[in-house]
Amino acid sequence: MNIRRLSTRQPDFNTQLDKLLAFETTQDHQLDETVAAILADVRTRGDVALLDYTRRFDRMDVHDSAALELSPAVLRAAFEGLPAAQRSALEQAAQRVTAYHQKQLQVSWNYVETDGTLLGQQITPLDRVGLYVPGGKAAYPSSVLMNALPAKVAGVGELIMVVPTPDGVRNALVLAAAHLAGVDRVFTIGGAQAIAALAYGTATVPRVDKIVGPGNAYVAAAKRRVFGVVGIDMVAGPSEILVICDGQTDPDWIAMDLFSQAEHDELAQAILLTPDAAFATAVAQSADRLLAQMPRSVIIRTALENRGALIEVADLEEACVISNRIAPEHLELSVDNPQQWLPNIKHAGAIFLGRYTSESLGDYCAGPNHVLPTSGTARFSSPLGVYDFQKRSSLIQVSAQGAATLGEIAAVLAVGEGLHAHAQSALFRKGTCTD
Repeated sequence: MNIRRLSTRQPDFNTQLDKLLAFETTQDHQLDETVAAILADVRTRGDVALLDYTRRFDRMDVHDSAALELSPAVLRAAFEGLPAAQRSALEQAAQRVTAYHQKQLQVSWNYVETDGTLLGQQITPLDRVGLYVPGGKAAYPSSVLMNALPAKVAGVGELIMVVPTPDGVRNALVLAAAHLAGVDRVFTIGGAQAIAALAYGTATVPRVDKIVGPGNAYVAAAKRRVFGVVGIDMVAGPSEILVICDGQTDPDWIAMDLFSQAEHDELAQAILLTPDAAFATAVAQSADRLLAQMPRSVIIRTALENRGALIEVADLEEACVISNRIAPEHLELSVDNPQQWLPNIKHAGAIFLGRYTSESLGDYCAGPNHVLPTSGTARFSSPLGVYDFQKRSSLIQVSAQGAATLGEIAAVLAVGEGLHAHAQSALFRKGTCTD
């Protein structure tokens, strides 16, 4: 396997790194036009359009919109029908994800100033959230847990899940995860048409306040277009992993960690930063040897050869500098005393500390959310969390004495902006103070 080798000592290293990180985000205009037409059609024709697209794209013979919804009994049966090991693993993962996200729960607060004025913030959950779950080959029950459980912890009133079932094939683990996570309603629709139904509502599918969850290019384009009508979590790019290793971890472990993200799709990115050139060579040799064992070897090879790299750095300090430049979705610090390097890390979606902390544990059961910022957006974005399903309202209750003090300040500023009604509104109340 021909994985790119780079060194920070190369004169053109910065140029090479920029080329490695470049990801074409230009939207396909034809795809975007198709998505726009689907959104408009569902907005206009509602359930009729949904049925048409489900027959066309998912090859399902459905003519009644009621047939698009799965009953709670179907979800429960999927859960109860799982092999014991799968059911137990799903339950343990759900417990850990719930426990972690309960720590994120924000509460309302306020304080009272000396003149009796109250200021604060009221925290309220969203009323209704839509969860998009991929179907077909890309079926991820772990994503159901990671999206649904924080919403439930936040207190979201109703959680609506949409999942395509091409040719009528349902993924039992996905449905079981929906049951376990407390999803309220599930509809067997997908693609841009499902996003349209959630954003605009139909006679059958209720309109939501926010849409979360991963999807293909059509789903991503649809989420971009409906943002503003509803909230969205993010528009995610290909999966990424960056490993910083001092050369003392088993090279087989590191090679497999790189594989773990490369196997998602051909556009995934897996990079190793190490000050030990011999270790980089050992990882490359491990990758060559282990690749044949992988069922998704073709995808892994393509991803590693096109967007992967083994990069030699001067030292771990330089590795941290480059890591911040990359701002990876997943960052493994496979070094001794990894916590000493945390102050050096400014930009990363999730940070995995130590040699025994494989990124894959975070994908499934460690507890923190696996919905993370990609494509360098960790510079300004955060993992999905309970806070994404809560709103904040400012609280202002001004006392009579406070109205006199604040009214004077507000009036001066309002007149300076040429907004005299604002000034008078503030000054009228100033006159009521008898103190």
